[in-house]
Amino acid sequence: QVQLVESGGGLVQPGGSLRLSCAASGSLLSNLIMGWYRQAPGNQREMVALISTGGSTVYADSVKGRLTISRDNAKDTVYLVMNSLKPEDTAVYYCNAESIVSRKLYWGQGTQVTVSS
Repeated sequence: QVQLVESGGGLVQPGGSLRLSCAASGSLLSNLIMGWYRQAPGNQREMVALISTGGSTVYADSVKGRLTISRDNAKDTVYLVMNSLKPEDTAVYYCNAESIVSRKLYWGQGTQVTVSS
């Protein structure tokens, strides 16, 4: 069983930056495809960024050039660096993992990001 714990959310002004972290346990991070998703009130959960076990990345068009996903397998942690934040980035951000061994999906509990002046 994989456990995911997010941290780093908070309140930031437009144009500001945040770094989200997702600590994984219960499996080697190198066996997990990792991703960040977000859900704003009244909206469906949407993919923000994905990173493969080999380090390849995919981003939603709305965040390209502003958000960067990375992984540190030695620390069992995935990061989402968020720059030039906009009010429309306000959402609960969830860490997601897919095991390449079992193909099971796992979710963290979410962390709130609020972009407001």
